[in-house]
Amino acid sequence: MFWTGLDSLRGHALVAAMISVCACSFLLFGYDQGVMSGVVISEYWLAAMGHPSTIMTSTLVSLFDVGAFFGAVASAFTSESLGRKRSLILGAFIVLIGAILMGTSYERIQFMVARITAGVGIGYVTSMAPVYMSEISTAKQRGWQFCAQPTTLLFGLVITYFINYGCYFRPGNFQWRFPLLFQCIFALYIMVVVIFLPETPRWLMRHDGNEDRGLLVLAKLRDKDVTDEAVQKEKDEVIDALRIEAEHEGTWWDLFRDGGIAANKRFYLALAIQFMEQLSGINIVSYYAPTIFQQSLGMDQKQSLFLGCWLQLFYFCASFLTWVIIDRIGRRKLFIWCALAMTVVLVLEAACVAVGNHAASIFAVIMVFAFEAFFTWGWMATVWIYPPEILPLSIRGKGASLAAASDFVGNFLVVEITPPALQNIGWRTYVIFAVFNIVNAVIVWAFFPETAGVTLEAMDRLFVTDYEDETPQNWFTSKFQWAVVRKAEAYKKNEALRARVNQLEGGTAYKMQQMNAANEDPARVTATDL
Repeated sequence: MFWTGLDSLRGHALVAAMISVCACSFLLFGYDQGVMSGVVISEYWLAAMGHPSTIMTSTLVSLFDVGAFFGAVASAFTSESLGRKRSLILGAFIVLIGAILMGTSYERIQFMVARITAGVGIGYVTSMAPVYMSEISTAKQRGWQFCAQPTTLLFGLVITYFINYGCYFRPGNFQWRFPLLFQCIFALYIMVVVIFLPETPRWLMRHDGNEDRGLLVLAKLRDKDVTDEAVQKEKDEVIDALRIEAEHEGTWWDLFRDGGIAANKRFYLALAIQFMEQLSGINIVSYYAPTIFQQSLGMDQKQSLFLGCWLQLFYFCASFLTWVIIDRIGRRKLFIWCALAMTVVLVLEAACVAVGNHAASIFAVIMVFAFEAFFTWGWMATVWIYPPEILPLSIRGKGASLAAASDFVGNFLVVEITPPALQNIGWRTYVIFAVFNIVNAVIVWAFFPETAGVTLEAMDRLFVTDYEDETPQNWFTSKFQWAVVRKAEAYKKNEALRARVNQLEGGTAYKMQQMNAANEDPARVTATDL
């Protein structure tokens, strides 16, 4: 009955079911990021792994990101041939295998292989889930639906921290095996549910050679008949986009060519922003919050796990504000201001850890909470949205997958160096990442144009057309800021002005209509009178 019900879904219910699969993909990512936070401080896991050194422990954790890198790269090669559905199923299956291997590990080599395997699967599902979602959502709903995925990632962190804390009270290998095996439930959900969901209309129209099957899915998603005008219009837009792609095939070499629209520079921006996310230092907290509470603040295992639970719950709740501000404030301002705020927080954190007394430790905990808030408002969802927005259509799929891969490379580096850094240089670790955040803010100011409120087609024009630059300029900006950044600001200002004029004209027309409907003399009711 359940499967029959899935097959009969239409409209919002069908879209919700498909988005639940995409969200579960990111939940898996968040769960696997957080689960090791409790595992690495379990004496039973340490014994099973032969009491690894600090560097070996960080390697066992960070190998997950090595696998995720290769999974993301592999998805760029196979996503078109396999399709969105089969890619998600394949990725979830690989995660399932990796989770089983981790949870049943009895020695270090098996665990290392398991971490890489699970990472490959996560690379697949996190690269494909945004594509799957974007190709079934309407333009008006795509923004908040995309923000829902990183929020679900944080929910995965919340789940794993509370599971780690609950398992603390169960001595023995269950303490670390159960949290690692529990993620199999989410992988199975993706595998089973996706089987009964449709492929995206865009992929069907491209690979079937006609629009028939894609049109049927599109009508089902919009809960309308195939002859409906809105469905036919959306179908025509997809066909037109596919025709453009056919004219620009988007080969791998095109990632490194200008192509008349600065495609190569836009690809470098996509790679950079996701790598820069990791330089903010967020995964010091995501992976090692309990370790930080133990080593830097002197808490025991129980206290550090308990506080980590509430830290991730706060992180999850704070992320909902991003849904509201991401389009109103814009990507660029959130990048810059939140990077600067994280700089201040990390400097204060370093000072508190250096002092080391009871009052300083309490304030240091507050700073950890503040850091996660600023990160989720400025960098959490935004870095996943930015690459598809900045990349041209012909290389969007390949470029977005490789941008995700760069995120995993940065993740690996940070996770690898954090434990030895905390052990050897202590509070200075926070200062290093504070400097990285300043660098991030400067780079975004100089090179990253705003994408919020700019259509994908207009983004192409910004890189080839000289819009009149209406933003304030001085010698400093003209020398050190990329002209496209100012063009994007001018474009947004022009669009806002145009929208305001249209709004005023619409209001005037409405007042004229109302007054004329009230039997006023039409000859006397004019726009000038109003």
